[in-house]
Amino acid sequence: MNLINRFYQRKNYKISGLLVVILFILAFWKPYALIYGIQRGSLYVLIALPLALSLGVIGILNLAHGDFLTLGAYLAYWICIYTGADPLLTIIPVLFALFLVGYVIYKLAITHVLKASPLNQLLLTFGFAMILEESINFLWSSQPRNIYVSYASTSTTIGSFTFGTYEFIYSVTAIIILVFLLLFLKRTRMGQAAFAVGQNSRGAKLVGIDVERTYLFIFSLSIAILGIVVGLMLPRASIFPMVGAPFTMKSFCLVAMAGLGNLTAIFWSGIALGYAEALVQSFKGYGGWADIVFFIVLIIVISIKSYRRQIL
Repeated sequence: MNLINRFYQRKNYKISGLLVVILFILAFWKPYALIYGIQRGSLYVLIALPLALSLGVIGILNLAHGDFLTLGAYLAYWICIYTGADPLLTIIPVLFALFLVGYVIYKLAITHVLKASPLNQLLLTFGFAMILEESINFLWSSQPRNIYVSYASTSTTIGSFTFGTYEFIYSVTAIIILVFLLLFLKRTRMGQAAFAVGQNSRGAKLVGIDVERTYLFIFSLSIAILGIVVGLMLPRASIFPMVGAPFTMKSFCLVAMAGLGNLTAIFWSGIALGYAEALVQSFKGYGGWADIVFFIVLIIVISIKSYRRQIL
């Protein structure tokens, strides 16, 4: 067994090294794909990290994850419209609002399906997704809405090509949130409790950890972090009732690629997925294929992991 594991570890290192070389070459061949891939991938990471946290600790399959993002986007939009606030200043109020939303939904519904089958969890969270989408569509229609701020259009020129720079804020924020979550899980009492609960909830309960309270906080936190994301997205993205839905599947794809609970690997997987999509879009006439890249990646990853489990 150990020999097999060592063999696969060496093989993974070789594959990783080969991928780094390939990416380095492609960066010179398609510099735009590298830049926009990092920006897009960082956004995927921002949205996937809280889902991975919730899934790793609680084990809940939340199909409404992207729709909570949509809800936060509309809250931020209307704060900007009615108060004239900068989109970035909406982060704090929306973060607290989404934390409260997560708290209420957990108390009303999630707590009752924690021991249920994954299918029941999926049906419940899918129901929340439908309710959120239809409620937003009913209240505010399907008309796309935008907030314009001048700094979101900033660009930089290097050599012969020019590219937008605002989206690099996704990369910086993704690193900050990743470091925050890692420190939270390792250095704080609640984070250590969450880590213990994620490893073994029964054992954690036996040593005096309040498992229910931990679940409640982690689920609410995973929804609240989306408030940061929407404040960053609003200056550059149109919002409509389905704006967050595609991010749910991409987040699950990243979790599958990285492995459950591996937050650092999610960061690199997100960058890789964003780059792959940007690379496909860089070829004239093939831009539409970018939308199915993550499905192909998901199928490949699941197939490889299933094959390895059969061997081991």
